Amino acid sequence: MLLPLLALVGFAAGCGEQHPYARDIHHHENVDKREYPQFPLTPPSRPLEWGDLNVIHTTDTHGWLLGHQRTSWPEPNYSGDLGDFSSFVTHMKEIAVKKDVDLLLVDSGDIHDGTGLSDGFPPGGVDAHESNKFLERLPYDLMAIGNHELYVYADTYDMYTNFVPNLHGRYLSSNVNITVFNSDGQAVSVPVGNRFVKFTTSKGRRVTSLGVIFNFAGNDVNTTVQFVADMVKESWFIEAIAEEPDVFILVGHMPVSQDNWPVVFKAIRAVHPLTPIMIFGGHTHIRDCQQYDGRSMALESGRYMETIGTLFCADLDAAKGNDKNITFTRRYLDQNRVTYQYHTETSNKTFDTSDGCSITEGLQDLAEQFDLSYQYGIAPQDYTMTRNPYPSNGSLLTLFIRDAIPTALAMNNTRTNVPNIMITNSGGLRFDVLKGPFTKNDQLTASPFTDLFLYIPNVTFSTANQVLPALNGAGAAERKKRAEMEMEWWGRGYVEGRYQAWLQEMERRARLGGRKENDLTLGYATSDSCPGTADDTPHVALPYYSIPDFIGSTPPTVASDIPIDLVFVDFIETQLLQILNSLQSTKNYTKSDVLEYSPLVTNQVLGLFAQAKWN
Repeated sequence: MLLPLLALVGFAAGCGEQHPYARDIHHHENVDKREYPQFPLTPPSRPLEWGDLNVIHTTDTHGWLLGHQRTSWPEPNYSGDLGDFSSFVTHMKEIAVKKDVDLLLVDSGDIHDGTGLSDGFPPGGVDAHESNKFLERLPYDLMAIGNHELYVYADTYDMYTNFVPNLHGRYLSSNVNITVFNSDGQAVSVPVGNRFVKFTTSKGRRVTSLGVIFNFAGNDVNTTVQFVADMVKESWFIEAIAEEPDVFILVGHMPVSQDNWPVVFKAIRAVHPLTPIMIFGGHTHIRDCQQYDGRSMALESGRYMETIGTLFCADLDAAKGNDKNITFTRRYLDQNRVTYQYHTETSNKTFDTSDGCSITEGLQDLAEQFDLSYQYGIAPQDYTMTRNPYPSNGSLLTLFIRDAIPTALAMNNTRTNVPNIMITNSGGLRFDVLKGPFTKNDQLTASPFTDLFLYIPNVTFSTANQVLPALNGAGAAERKKRAEMEMEWWGRGYVEGRYQAWLQEMERRARLGGRKENDLTLGYATSDSCPGTADDTPHVALPYYSIPDFIGSTPPTVASDIPIDLVFVDFIETQLLQILNSLQSTKNYTKSDVLEYSPLVTNQVLGLFAQAKWN
C-alpha cells in the first residue's frame, strides 16, 4: 500500500510535490518553501472509529500555523501546517457525507501569543490580526475565547470587530464581556461573541452550545470574566439550557480535569439527567480526557498545533429514550501529513486541496512580510526546557539566565560595572531552542513575553543571594507561600506547572516500563482517564527533568556586605518584594524602591545574545 510506504521511507511532501523521496524539492514555487522533515514518520496505528456525531478539535494553537519545522525529535511529528490541516478537514467532511454522519470542527481558544506569525507584527499592528485571517478560512462550527485573547484590550477589540463576525454567531464567550461604545457613544459591556448558540447539524441533530473560560483574573481593563459558579446562576444560562437538544456541545478554554467543567456539567444535568454531553476543553496544553458520567465525554487536545483531537459518539441516535451508557471514542492525532493521508486514504498527489495550498502560501507570505526568517545566529546544539537537567549545558533555562540575560542586559547599560544577581521565572520561556539557524521566529517562539527588567539597588549581597532559594524554598512557610503564588499565577493564566507535571508523570510511567519501545520515536505517550487507547500513533515518552519556578544568574564573587543590584522581571515583582522583606528587617521595600534596569524586554534577549555569541 502506498500510504505506509510513504510514511516509512520518506517525509511529508507539500502542495504540487511529485517526488516523496527527494530532498529540498520546491515545485509549486511560492507554496512549498518549508524543508520538510528528512525522517520517516510513523503512521497511525489504526483507523478512526466513526460514529453518528463526530468532532475534530483544536485548542491552544498560539500562532503555530506553519507547524513545527525543525528536525530534532519530536518536532517532525508535528510538521503539518494549517494548509495541511485544512486539506485534512475537507477530506474528512467528504468522508462524513459518504458515511451519512455528522462531522463538526471546534476550537477551544488561545489563538494569540506564541510564534512570529501572531506576535511578529510591525509597530502599530495588533497581535494575531493577520494570522487569524487564515483561521477564518477553515469551516469551524464553534470557537471559544481563551485567556490569551484577553491580556490586551486591543487584541480583544480586534477579535470583537474583525474575527467574531466571520463565525456568524458561532464564536462563544459565555462568561466574557468587552466594554465598547454603542451607536449613541455610550460605554456598554457586551459579550465578545455569543453567550450560547443553538443550531441543527446537517443530519438534523439539534445542538445547544456554550463557550466557557476558566476563572481568569489576568484580563485587561474594559474586559470582564465572570466566575463559572456565578455564570450558571444567570437567567440567560437557565433559559439557554431549558429546552432539551439532542446533544449539548460545550467548547471552552478550561481544563477538563481539576477545574470548573463539572460546575457547568452538573447545572445541565440537574435539568437534563440523560441528554448526551460532549465537552471540549483547553488551557493546560495537555492531552486529557474525562467522563463525568456514562453519557458524556470531555476532551482536551494539547497545544501548539501538535495534537488534533477527535471525539466520536458512536450511538447517539440509539441513546434516545433510554438511560444506557453511550459509546464514545477519542483519539489524539499527531499533526502531520502522514497522519492526515492515512486517515483520508489519500496520497501526496491527491491530498492537497486548492484551499489548503492557498493557506500554506498565504502563511509563508505573511512570514516573509514579518521577516520571520531573519537570522540572529546559529544555535550550536539543542537547548531544551525539560529534556535536559537544570542546570546543565543542554538546558535552555541555564542558557537563558546564566548567559543570555547577563549578555543582553550588559549592552548599553550604565550599571554594567555594578555587581548583580538576576532572577526570572522559568515560565517566561515557552519552547525549546533547537540546533540550527536562530531566527526572529525562534526568538518569539521560545520567549514570547514582553516582561520588563527591573532592579532594586544597594541590596547587600548576603541578602540578595538568599532571595532565589527563598522563592524556590521547600520549608513549610515557603511551601504555603508558593501554593498561594501558584494560585495567583493560575488566575493570571500560568499553565507551565500543570503541563510539566503531565510530562513528569509520562516519564515516570516510561521509566517503570523500562523504556523498551526502542523502535518508537519520541513523542507523547498518553494515559488519561477514559477507556481505550488514546494516542493515534505510539511513541516513547520524552525524557523529563524537573525545573524550578525561579532561576538565577551566577552570583558575583563579592563580600557578604557589598551592596549589589537585585535584577528581576516585572512579572515576579510582588512575590520578590515579599521575600526580600521576609529576609531582612533593615528596610521595608516597596514598589517605590523598584527602578527600570534596561529598556529591553524579555522577548529581545535571546536574539541579542545570538547576535553576540552565535555568529
